[in-house]
Amino acid sequence: MTDLDDPEYARFAWTRFRRILGWMTVLALACAIGALVILYHWVGHMPIHMGIATFLGMFGTVMMGGALMGLVFLSSGSGHDDSVDRVNRAHDPGRQRHDDGRA
Repeated sequence: MTDLDDPEYARFAWTRFRRILGWMTVLALACAIGALVILYHWVGHMPIHMGIATFLGMFGTVMMGGALMGLVFLSSGSGHDDSVDRVNRAHDPGRQRHDDGRA
């Protein structure tokens, strides 16, 4: 049985992914608020649209980075990477592996 077939391990992997996203949300909020504070001290009073755009841009950028990195951990930890490697080796049996284990 692989990790992909184990519902307990899948639950563990998704719980870890949600925990990573939870912490990234806290970090994204801190970065967005910090950016607004720094911008206010640097520029002074700014239009509301500039503040909203700055907040959403910072929050969205940090969350996107966190989500993508979390998906990398989810894919690696749940066995999806190994299953893709098995499929690739099945289609190309002569595929050489590097010394560090990567194809």
